[in-house]
Amino acid sequence: MKKIIIAIALTFAGITTAEAQVSFKPGIRGGANFSKITQTESDFKPDFYAGIFGELKLGRFYSMQPELTYTSQGGAGIPVGYYDYNLQRDVYEKKDITFSYISFSLINKLNLPSGINFQLGPTFDIEANSNRYSNAGVDLAFVFGLGYSITDNFTIEARVKKGIVDVFESDYYYNDGNYFYDDYNTNFLFQVGVAYSFDLTTE
Repeated sequence: MKKIIIAIALTFAGITTAEAQVSFKPGIRGGANFSKITQTESDFKPDFYAGIFGELKLGRFYSMQPELTYTSQGGAGIPVGYYDYNLQRDVYEKKDITFSYISFSLINKLNLPSGINFQLGPTFDIEANSNRYSNAGVDLAFVFGLGYSITDNFTIEARVKKGIVDVFESDYYYNDGNYFYDDYNTNFLFQVGVAYSFDLTTE
């Protein structure tokens, strides 16, 4: 009987310790995007992202972080050819193409004692504005990133985001009738920004 009581006490102590490690912090994040569209000879286009998140710390080293983000991305200097009915002739020009998304992410964070954290997770993006070059209204992407917590609340972070959905109608991309682009055009971007979390009190 004594052994049973000790075992129950140790189990309860373990549960209490585990619960003490669980915390939740909401926050805001934002920064710069440098994006391009693969296989379209595009240059990187600077833009921005901004959003909110909730960091659920489930242990000493692991956090789960759902995010809701508005992200403006695309590509710069993409050669585009089309027929202009007003001019009654083919037109060739380089255009900056912008696609804006509402992005839902689930980021897994590995937090090191040094303040560095590793970030990895999927995102599901819904197109917020339509464009004649769009080939899909959604995108599925994966994120890998690094962060450094300057304080318990303020973090700087850098990420790479790679889409896997063919998001562009490449039939618009040609030069003098010659098509130079493959049919599989995806989003690719770097993100550099900051995140700030708010302490919650339960008093």
